[in-house]
Formats: sequence, C-alpha cells, structure tokens
Amino acid sequence: MDGLLALSRAIDRLTDWLGRWVAWLVVAAILVSAGNAVIRKLFDSSSNAWLELQWWMFGAVFLLAAPWTLRVNEHIRIDIVSSRFTPRTRTLVDIVGHALFLVPLTLVVIVTSWPFFVRSFALNEQSANAGGLPSWPAKFLIPLAFALLLAQGLSELVKRIAALRGIGDPPPAPPHHPAIDMHAAPPTAEKR
Repeated sequence: MDGLLALSRAIDRLTDWLGRWVAWLVVAAILVSAGNAVIRKLFDSSSNAWLELQWWMFGAVFLLAAPWTLRVNEHIRIDIVSSRFTPRTRTLVDIVGHALFLVPLTLVVIVTSWPFFVRSFALNEQSANAGGLPSWPAKFLIPLAFALLLAQGLSELVKRIAALRGIGDPPPAPPHHPAIDMHAAPPTAEKR
C-alpha cells in the first residue's frame, strides 16, 4: 500500500501543478478576447484564429482543471447530504462513486475520443472558419484531460481505501457553503 500511496502523492503533485498553471489560461483568454475586441473596434479587423484561440483556452481550463477540482474536493456533489455523513460513510460513498462511475466514465471517454483525435491529426483537420486554427490540438485535449482525470480518480480511490484501513488521513469534509445550507436559520427582522 505504501507504493500506491507514494504514486498517489505524485499524481496529486502533478494535478496541483497543472491545475495552478491552467488557471492562468483564464487570464490569457481574457487578454486575447480584449485584444481582439480592441483591434476590431480600432482597426475594423478581426481574426477567427484569435477567437478560436480564446475558445481553446477556455476549453483547456474546463477540461484540464477537472482533475484539480477533484483533488481539492470541490467537484459537484450534494453537499447538503454528504456533509451530514460521518467521515467513514463519506469515504465509502466516494469509493463506490469513483469505482462505479468516475473510473468507467473516464475510460469510455478516453477510448472513444482517442480515434476522434487520431483521425483529425492524420487529416491535419483545420477549422471550418476562414483563417481559423487546426482542429486536432483541441480534440487532443479531450483524451488528455480524461486520462488525467482517471489518474486523479485512481489517486483518490487509493487515498480513501488507505483511510478506511487506518493508514492515511480521512478525506476532507465537503467545503461548507452557508448560502446553500438548508439548516441555516433564515434572517429575522429585528423587533422594536
């Protein structure tokens, strides 16, 4: 189990590094968008390549930051329910969810998207828009992102199984978001 935990920590470090790096693509996409808008307004000129680059960057953020979101326990779940579970029950629910849903889904997407990318790459597929970018790099992001999500999902499985065996730390509780807490007392008006 120690070897698997060491591999899990390595995956976590890669995921953290990639997630922090990819987050900067939001800033880059904003700059590209603003630059394209300024050039369009000042010089009455625009480029489909710049618009597509902006789309690529936003797509890369959503796809490549998904493993980081899973790593920091911010993925979608029913927090109102899971926050009420004991740490052991949360761990069991995560194990079942990762093993039965996350891992198989990522494998299906990897297997089905790889030929989609390979075909695009072999044809050097280009954008249908005049002056657009090649399509294959964007299509490569799909299998890449889901392979990284699979690796992080397996890392989470290892950590949760270790926690159940008393080897590792229990997974963190879901983040507390008071705005969605159904049990929070509603604001009351002051009585005078």
